[in-house]
Amino acid sequence: MTDYFAPFKEIVRTNVPMAMHTWLQLGGQAEYFAEPRTEEEFLALLKACRQNNLPVHILGLGSSVLVSDDGVPGMVIRLTAPEFCGIEIQDDRLITGGGAKLGRAITSAVYAGLAGLEAFIGIPSTVGGAVHGNITSADGDIGQWVETVRAATFDGEILTLDRENIAFGYRCSSLENQVILSCTFRLEKDNAGELARRLQKNWIVRKKTEPIGYSGAGWLFKDPIGQSASTLIEDAGLKGTRIGGAVVCDRNANFILAEPECSSSDVKRLASLIQTQVRERAGVRLELDIDVW
Repeated sequence: MTDYFAPFKEIVRTNVPMAMHTWLQLGGQAEYFAEPRTEEEFLALLKACRQNNLPVHILGLGSSVLVSDDGVPGMVIRLTAPEFCGIEIQDDRLITGGGAKLGRAITSAVYAGLAGLEAFIGIPSTVGGAVHGNITSADGDIGQWVETVRAATFDGEILTLDRENIAFGYRCSSLENQVILSCTFRLEKDNAGELARRLQKNWIVRKKTEPIGYSGAGWLFKDPIGQSASTLIEDAGLKGTRIGGAVVCDRNANFILAEPECSSSDVKRLASLIQTQVRERAGVRLELDIDVW
């Protein structure tokens, strides 16, 4: 390990296999991997990386990341310590750490009688990842519920951003160059029992239409405006299509299943084939909704 990580020797590891940290369970090793214990330690680590021109990748649950077979140069950081994962209810506000699991944040809000986020149940993400990528459901996007975000720049500086200072677009936000440390959602008060029933219904519907719980499943493309990527892929006759160990899911064609012999290269090749076939048959260019490292 290089000397500039000497102050972080208790948290920084080298050559860590990324397959165990991503939803698709694919990819090579991270050059450096760290899970800071405190915000102070995290900010100091960011500054050390910047001072030494080392690329930094922030990893949440790893559901929207495809790691190259060759691995990831630079530093991969996960915010898994309790300081980054807190969940608190204050009247009609849900305050969560960026590293908190989205599902746990949603159920906490529901049991407190706060409505707004229950449509996102079943989406594997941290709160930070969900807000950063502005996840969507049939009822809208998560950004509409955001009141404030506390974030860090990759220079290790802290920003507090009000809703009017954040731009949310389809499956994207202006938070691209920040790391979300905490987020405050302003929600709507409702009957906790009714919300719990709605939550359960949403979970059942998602489980029927998506491979929830399947080890090695990954969502691939953004839905084009007014269209469904899954429907476009299915209409192109691509359900069940295989390249190596990567297979288009029968339940929802916008998911790829990575079988045991799968490589990241297989997924990339299959995604490229899907894009080509859909463009040729429907005249639509599908845009990846997964980060390729």
